[in-house]
Amino acid sequence: MRSDDTIFAPASGYGRAAICVIRISGAKSRFVLETMAGSVPSARYFSLRILRDPQNGEPLDQALVAWMPGPQSFTGEDQAELHIHGGLATRAAVLKALGSLEDCRPAEAGEFTRRAFLNGQMDLSRVEGLADLIDAETEAQRRQALSQLEGRLGNAAEGWREEILQILALLEATLDFSDEGDVPEGLEAEIVRRLVALDASLGRVLENRSGERLREGLTVVLAGPPNAGKSTLLNALAQRDVAIVSPIAGTTRDIIEVHCDLGGLPVVIVDTAGLRESTDAIEQEGVARARARARNADLVLWLVPPEGPEEEAPAARRLLRIGTKTDLNRIRHDCDVMVSAATGEGLPELIKVLEQEAEASLGQADALLTRERHRRALERAHHSIATAIAMLKSAGPIEFIAEEVRLAARAFGEITGRVDVEDVLDRLFSNFCIGK
Repeated sequence: MRSDDTIFAPASGYGRAAICVIRISGAKSRFVLETMAGSVPSARYFSLRILRDPQNGEPLDQALVAWMPGPQSFTGEDQAELHIHGGLATRAAVLKALGSLEDCRPAEAGEFTRRAFLNGQMDLSRVEGLADLIDAETEAQRRQALSQLEGRLGNAAEGWREEILQILALLEATLDFSDEGDVPEGLEAEIVRRLVALDASLGRVLENRSGERLREGLTVVLAGPPNAGKSTLLNALAQRDVAIVSPIAGTTRDIIEVHCDLGGLPVVIVDTAGLRESTDAIEQEGVARARARARNADLVLWLVPPEGPEEEAPAARRLLRIGTKTDLNRIRHDCDVMVSAATGEGLPELIKVLEQEAEASLGQADALLTRERHRRALERAHHSIATAIAMLKSAGPIEFIAEEVRLAARAFGEITGRVDVEDVLDRLFSNFCIGK
C-alpha cells in the first residue's frame, strides 16, 4: 500500500441503484477530473459533465462531478467525487477507466479514513466513532456514535492530556529548582492538588460502563429445560424464524443470537440448549455453553413450562421467571411474566419488561468510554496518577514521580492516537523562566 498513490472506490452500496458515488483521493485527483471530465469545476460545487474513457475518449456516463482541494477535505488530500448512474455496467466501466490511469489504484478497506487520520483530520476516537456510526442499529447507538465522531471523547482525552502535561511541566520545574536548592513555596502542594482532582475525574469516568454496553447491546439469554419454548419465544421476539422449533427435546444444541431494537436500544437475545443431564457429548457441550452464557448475560429469562418438575435455574446476574405455554390453560402463579409464544398472549408485556430492563441498563448511557481499548488506556493513566500521588505524599523521588506522570500522558495520547513527548517542553519553556 503506497500512501502517495491516488486511490478510488465506490462510496455507496453495491447493486443496482439510481446513483453510485465514487470517491477519489490523492495528488492526481485533479488530473483525473481533467482527463475524464474535461476540466476541473469550481471547488465544492457540483458540475454536470460527460465522463470519457482516458484510453479512447469514448463517453462512459453523464455525471455530476465535484472537486475538493486539500487540506479542506475529508482525507486532507485533494479529493474528487463522481456521482454516476448506478447501473452495474456503468460503474464497472468508470472504475476500469480510473484504474487505467497511472498511479491510480482501488482503495483498500478503510483507506480513506486511514488517510484522514494520518493527515490529522480525525483523531483515533473519532475514527472509531465513524465506524460505530456506520454499524449503528438503534437510535441510542446512533446518538452515541455521532457524539464520538463529533469529538466528545477525543476532546476530553486532549483536556486530560493538556492537564497532565501542565503537571509534568511543574514537576520538571521542581527538578530544576531543586538542583539550585530553591524550590518555590507551594509548588509540590499545587502538583498534588491537580493530580488528586484529575484522579477523581478519571475515577468517575471509569465507573460508568454504559457506553460499552450500549455499543454491544444488552445481552438477554433464554434458558430453561428442554421443550420449555425457548426457540419458539426467540422466533416470536425476532418476528421471523431464526431457530428450529421441534417437539423433540434437545433440538437446540448451539448458541443462536438475534439482534433486536427495543425502544431504540440494542438488545441481543440468545437462545441456548435446554438444561438437563445428558450422556450425549454434543448435548453436554451445548448445556455447558448455555450455562456459561447465562453467567455472563445481563439478564436471564428462565422459562418455566407448565408441565413437569422445574429444573434448577442457572447462576445469573439477574434472572426473571417467564411462564410459557399459557395457551394450554395451565397458569403458574410464581412467575414474573406469563406468555404464549404460539398465540402471542403476554408478548407485549414481556417486550415492555425487556424495554424497561434495557432502559435501566443502557438508557442513562452518557458515557465517554465506548470501547474496551478506551477503558484500558484510561485505567493505565488512572493507575499511574494514583501511583504518582502516593509517591508525592511519601516524599518519593521526583524523577520517579515524573516518569509515572509521563506514562499517564502517553496513555491519554493513546486514546486519540497522538503521543508527542515534545509537548511538555513547549509548556515548560512557556511557563517558567528557568534561565537554562
